Amino acid sequence: MTAVRTEIATCCRQLRLRRLTDHLDDVQAEEPEEFLLELLRTEVAHRDAARIDRAIKTAGFYAPKYLNDFVFDEVTLPSSASVDSLASLSFIDDRQNLILYGNVGTGKTHLATALGIEACKKRYKVQFWRTAALVNHLIRVHDGGDLQPFLKQIEKLDLLICDEWGYVPVHRDGAQLLFQVISACYEKRSLIITTNLEFSKWVNIFLDEAMTTAIIDRLVHHSHLLVFDGESHRVKNSLMRH
Repeated sequence: MTAVRTEIATCCRQLRLRRLTDHLDDVQAEEPEEFLLELLRTEVAHRDAARIDRAIKTAGFYAPKYLNDFVFDEVTLPSSASVDSLASLSFIDDRQNLILYGNVGTGKTHLATALGIEACKKRYKVQFWRTAALVNHLIRVHDGGDLQPFLKQIEKLDLLICDEWGYVPVHRDGAQLLFQVISACYEKRSLIITTNLEFSKWVNIFLDEAMTTAIIDRLVHHSHLLVFDGESHRVKNSLMRH
């Protein structure tokens, strides 16, 4: 390392840019400006990758899934949406919702997670919840007096994903709290819902017809319904099948 590069490394450490010192010998550039630019590009790329990693971890996905691994062959898209429009995340900018409906194991969670990870990469604020876990959390923060701070967190999101909507019936108190979340999102941020229940059966989740109607009304308005028609991927790919 030349004397100049040694001094650059010392300055980087003093400026708490230690990672830059790891790439001093990797940068190939003759002009000082080119050298500095390439060095700074390396730091920017590293920080961006670290930001994406933090955003994905903060979102709370159960397992990473990606769009390039998803096959749309057995998904019926509405006329208002296309594969390209979903991938572009334009529904988030337009504060629209996605309702992913179909049998268990048909890829709803995969697509919801993949879209959420794409949103994290594009600097949108995202949270992923299994719906039952979200309801339980709402009850805990309500009982602990921390409901409003949690709702403030929801209000800062660009996208909220509620997975496995309707797999477990919701206690009335929990349903009322979940309704507050849906209302807080209405026309202000996007929701992705994955469910295996048709709308007519949602009353069996919330056990209150008026509340169910109000929730459906807010979710369906400004929404795209994606229907997953295929057989369960887990069953299809099971090692137990002959």
